[in-house]
Amino acid sequence: MPMLDTESMLLYAQPVQPDLSEFDSKLNDFLRGDSPLITSLARHLLKSKGKRIRPVFAFLSGHAADNFSEHSVDASLAIELIHTATLLHDDVVDASEMRRGQETINHKWTNLISVLMGDYLFAKAFRVLVGTGSMELIDAVSRATERVSVGELRQIEETGNYSLSEQEYLEIIADKTASLFAVSCESGPILKNRQASDRKRLADFGEKVGTAFQIIDDLLDFVGDADVTGKEPGNDVINGKVTLPLIHSLSRVGEASRSEIVSHVGGEGGKASFDKVYEFVQENGGIGYAYKRADELCQQGLEAVSFLGSSVYYDSLNQMVRYTLGRAS
Repeated sequence: MPMLDTESMLLYAQPVQPDLSEFDSKLNDFLRGDSPLITSLARHLLKSKGKRIRPVFAFLSGHAADNFSEHSVDASLAIELIHTATLLHDDVVDASEMRRGQETINHKWTNLISVLMGDYLFAKAFRVLVGTGSMELIDAVSRATERVSVGELRQIEETGNYSLSEQEYLEIIADKTASLFAVSCESGPILKNRQASDRKRLADFGEKVGTAFQIIDDLLDFVGDADVTGKEPGNDVINGKVTLPLIHSLSRVGEASRSEIVSHVGGEGGKASFDKVYEFVQENGGIGYAYKRADELCQQGLEAVSFLGSSVYYDSLNQMVRYTLGRAS
């Protein structure tokens, strides 16, 4: 299957385009700025607004399950503001210079400004949530945001731990990434006051697909095209980040081979070290295994929402899941 591009995603998101337009309009209003500096930062962020994957999943699942409400766009806006805030903080932690093909805030301005802009976005997000009048939603998003922080801290804690198990890795990325996917899809049934079982099924869908999304994101560090991803492959390897392709490959070899490869991860070898690690991961099936696990999680996610009847929204939701996988195929 060829790599799916942004145009493909826009096609699958067509049924919720009016919702996405409202989302973009509200985002522009909220980031208009309370100072000239904030306005400049917001304009910079809006130039590379990303693919809006969380809102698309939230809107498609919301309509497919008859859970879309007057506050659904606001809920997605708050969650996306929180996501953007975490990216600003991530870029400081990782000392990143580029994201989505343009300079990061911390590189173009300073680390201090990036952190404070992240804090500003967090505050804006919870103002939006308060406006929905749903304490259940505020509680769910607060818990998801807490999980993001736990996942980020655990990822930092485990940097350079080449004995990290697959299960530990999955727990970290479920907190770090999947938690916001899950609450995005759960926001609809929360706002419509659905029963707990309905909330769980939609949250499970988001959790599984969100975990798969992060596996694919990590896989792109090995197989991604810089012109598409906006960053050069090998960044995770060079920084000592342990992801599923490497975890699986290390589990298949003896101590001598492990030690040799580990010496190339997180060191100063640059591209030469990455090429060595890439060859090792490829030879030991790490890339194929990571894709297979992502595929399994996507199928589990679709099973969680198999109760939904056929509709243009449900069909597009299926295509969006395939889009998630197709980014690394």
